[in-house]
Amino acid sequence: MFIDSHCHINFPGLAEQQSAILARMQDAGVSHALCVSVNLEDFPQVLTFAENHANVYASVGVHPDHENIEEPSVIRLVELAAHPRIVAIGETGLDYFRLTGDLDWQRERFRTHIRAARQAGKPLIIHTRAAAEDTLRIMAEEGAAETGGVMHCFTESLEVAQAAIAMGFYISFSGIVTFKNALALKQVAQTIPLEQMLIETDSPYLAPVPHRGKTNEPAFVCHVAEEIARLRGISIEEVGEMTSHNFFRLFKAAA
Repeated sequence: MFIDSHCHINFPGLAEQQSAILARMQDAGVSHALCVSVNLEDFPQVLTFAENHANVYASVGVHPDHENIEEPSVIRLVELAAHPRIVAIGETGLDYFRLTGDLDWQRERFRTHIRAARQAGKPLIIHTRAAAEDTLRIMAEEGAAETGGVMHCFTESLEVAQAAIAMGFYISFSGIVTFKNALALKQVAQTIPLEQMLIETDSPYLAPVPHRGKTNEPAFVCHVAEEIARLRGISIEEVGEMTSHNFFRLFKAAA
């Protein structure tokens, strides 16, 4: 019924219990998950997990927060993305919240990912925090609409969501949408077309209510769907069905 479109099952806290996590996914009606890469050093773990489990997909990319690590090139990303279990490039993007100072390197890394996605013909997984204007500008300048993708763990305004949707991007909601004080985000979840929506956990972070404060995991994505259903006045089954359909349409993954 549900798909977790963004998680980090290879991270400490989850990696040690992968079999149990998959079992709890099944019990919660979560059929598939996308394990997202954040650096090239740990990419082999992400890929191996996807290779070993038919209902887990993987991406390749370097997170904008990561400094002093192996810098990706377009050629390297395209080579790694050729693997059949890799369905996306990312996560990539801009983050002006955690890092300050001269962030030209972050913007160049973002451009590298977009160029690689265009060459590889794979969609982008975009992280943006306190950097929406530059994120949208670079997406437009580099032709990100050619590949499309997803604005993951979305926390920006309705206007930003609509601008991304206009470029062919989906909007993915995490457990943050279940938080009581996330009123603006709840409005976005009520307003955008269901046909442009995904759900995710971003586990092990941002566990949704009623698990807030605990280690997050893919099984909890059903609570994100439940809140979106409540906000829109529709059934949780409709949210699950549409977001799952959207996932396979975007990532061209075999069910």
